[in-house]
Amino acid sequence: QVQLVESGGGLVQPGGSLRLSCAASGSISSIYSMGWYRQAPGKSRELVARITSAGSTYYVDSVEGRFTISRDNAKNTVYLQMNSLKPEDTARYYCNVHVVTEDSTSLRSWGQGTQVTVSS
Repeated sequence: QVQLVESGGGLVQPGGSLRLSCAASGSISSIYSMGWYRQAPGKSRELVARITSAGSTYYVDSVEGRFTISRDNAKNTVYLQMNSLKPEDTARYYCNVHVVTEDSTSLRSWGQGTQVTVSS
């Protein structure tokens, strides 16, 4: 019912920047929140950043001040601007959205993930 298309991952040197995008489409009436999780090999998935429909944001401590989450409500798209990247930011990043569908169902959807590798 809801499709997510992610883009923007890649290989970057320490200190570099990347911007991730995630566009949601499908049977969407409204979006409660949009966010990014990440999972590194051998580690559990963690919430990196989230933004609500009201514009409130949350960041995990390790990215505070380096990452910025934003959204374009008209395009149902969320962005994650990642600056001053560190090797420990290397992970697969997943988009997650919490929506209300057109048949009034509350639904959480995951993207396929995009790889971010920070290495010299």
